[in-house]
Amino acid sequence: MKLNEISDNAGARKSRMRVARGIGSGKGKTAGRGGKGQRGRSGVAIKGFEGGQMPLHRRLPKRGFTNPSRKDYVVVNVGSLQKAVDEGKIDAAQPVDTALLEKVGLVRHVRDGVRLLAKGEITVALRITVVGASKAAIEAIAKAGGNVTVENAEAPKAA
Repeated sequence: MKLNEISDNAGARKSRMRVARGIGSGKGKTAGRGGKGQRGRSGVAIKGFEGGQMPLHRRLPKRGFTNPSRKDYVVVNVGSLQKAVDEGKIDAAQPVDTALLEKVGLVRHVRDGVRLLAKGEITVALRITVVGASKAAIEAIAKAGGNVTVENAEAPKAA
């Protein structure tokens, strides 16, 4: 076998149909679009249309809403901090903040801030500054000898 003899299997590649190239091609005149209706023209947008029947997206009940002011936090677990310290990515003597977590690779896109959660174990005393933290995560860090500073914590609004 030579490089110039290599080819696809028969029928593996199919050339596209060139439409509207005369009646002899079999796809001339209307180019396979049928008659003159809405779908025979360009710009057809009838994805949810069901022939006049009430469409599925209107038959089904709607529930809930999307809160426009919801915060989108990035989650970092206590166990992943311990793993980063073990791998030498984080120096336990230095304070840990959002910029460091991003530089180390624990966080990719900091949206509304970093929230610390308690999944996993930690044995190293770290000084961490984050936007949010669970009570269990704060207790786990404190038990290991470190401390968590929660910054920009918004007070709950009085009703």
